[in-house]
Parts: sequence; C-alpha cells; structure tokens
Amino acid sequence: MLIYKIFRADEWAAFQAAGETPGAPVDLTDGFVHFSTATQAAETAAKHFAGEDGLELLALDAETLGEALKWEPSRGGALFPHLYRVLRMNDVLWHRPLPLGPQGHEFPEDME
Repeated sequence: MLIYKIFRADEWAAFQAAGETPGAPVDLTDGFVHFSTATQAAETAAKHFAGEDGLELLALDAETLGEALKWEPSRGGALFPHLYRVLRMNDVLWHRPLPLGPQGHEFPEDME
C-alpha cells in the first residue's frame, strides 16, 4: 500500500540535501512523520496546505517502513500512518510536484 507525504519546497530541498529528515515542523512538534493514504491526501492538503503552491508529493510503500510505521486515529477517528523514525530518501518510491489549480491541489490520477 502506498502512503503519501506533502512537503513545502524548502522542506523538500532540505530533505534532498541531507538525505533524511525528521519531517516538517508539525512532525517535529508531534514526534513522528505524518502521512496520508490516497483517500486522505486531498483532505490533508486542503486542511494544512490551503492556497499553497510549490508543494512536492512523495509516495512510499508502507510495508517497507517496518515497525516504525504505526496506524493511529486522527481526524474523526480515521487511522493515519505515522512514522516514528527519520524519513530517508531511499524510503521514497517517487515524488512529483503537487500543483495548485483553480479547484485546489491537483493530485496525480494514478494514486492508489
């Protein structure tokens, strides 16, 4: 199963330069790296990145993250994937720009 992470341009650049990241500021505050499933990603973008352009969408295989990935209740009791270790570049299967369109962020059609 693929899970997704959204980074702002500066967060993505820092991640690429370092090869790993403890996450965005909200991740540092909460003590884990927040992810979303394909069905949760649009709501995450709307709630936390409304009106922001220059975002990067990362996809990861949840099964390869091992025991450091926990599924925990969040908004409305839905289970969200949380990673309790640094995120490494070699964890990322692919990344793509997440453009802001007239109706909000435009996610790739092939998200699963």
